[in-house]
Amino acid sequence: MKRYQVVGIGNAIVDVFAQADDNFLEMMGIEKGIMQLVERERGELLYAAMKNRVQAPGGSVANTLAGLGNLGMTTGFIGRVHADALGRFYADAMQKGGTDFVNAPVEGGDLPTSRSMIFVAPDGERSMNTYLGISSELGPEDVADDVAGSAEILFLEGYLYDKPKGKQAFERAAKLCQAAGGQAGIALSDPFCVDRHRDSFRHLVRDLDYVIGNEHEWSSLYQTDLEAALAQAAQDSGLVVCTRSGDEVILIRGSERTVVPVRRVVPVDATGAGDQFAAGFLFGLATGRNMETAGRMGCVAAAEVISHFGARPEANLGDLFAAEGLI
Repeated sequence: MKRYQVVGIGNAIVDVFAQADDNFLEMMGIEKGIMQLVERERGELLYAAMKNRVQAPGGSVANTLAGLGNLGMTTGFIGRVHADALGRFYADAMQKGGTDFVNAPVEGGDLPTSRSMIFVAPDGERSMNTYLGISSELGPEDVADDVAGSAEILFLEGYLYDKPKGKQAFERAAKLCQAAGGQAGIALSDPFCVDRHRDSFRHLVRDLDYVIGNEHEWSSLYQTDLEAALAQAAQDSGLVVCTRSGDEVILIRGSERTVVPVRRVVPVDATGAGDQFAAGFLFGLATGRNMETAGRMGCVAAAEVISHFGARPEANLGDLFAAEGLI
């Protein structure tokens, strides 16, 4: 059985990029600068309208795994794609990037591979239109015992809680990981996601070993101010991580509280900042670093990804950690 340092479970989404001016966005009824979910018919219309498409494997957890792969870790990804052109591209791209795509593309069936159509305006503003497709059908049958059960660390994506089968897949994966002595945790993903699943997330926090969220997600989870929310979270979860959009990162384990300063930089593209913070933090967790070092690693990885376009690191993160005296 192969041992994975980190296994992720989340939406397998192909990011499809195309240039588009404001006139095109207005003509297509695309609201500039936001992310919205679209239905299949709308997704096919937008995909067909894209000129000179460029595609890349995406999805929040998959981006984090790419960062961990950059750091030389052994990683696996539990996701669901169709056996269409985009699905085969996604699976191959993950393998080439060093992450095992453990589930074969699904033959037959009606739903195509998930894709996010990202229109980039001349001013750099991105308008994202995401069709979830087959990824939304991820379920417990996609979680193999010898994958989740061989993970030293399991990383879950809160977005999958929008579907009952996704929730069941999470719970199965977490139990398998923890039963084998691994650590299971989640990224809360989005304040609106927290709003939709508050009760389930509160139960989940109590069952997991670590939880990563930003200040808005933590406040939403406990419906109170940040300090009160973190105090409650510290009682519920083994390790609590709170990022704060350029302000200090707070990490709490029991009565131990660590505050990690953030070096402010002007972002070129903020896409993927949370995903790469998670990559740096999980690298620290997986390699036995203390909370401060793991938090600092997360901040260095996030700073790298916002310095350029794209949600995945371009520089060698290990070299950046070494330059900061972290390894």
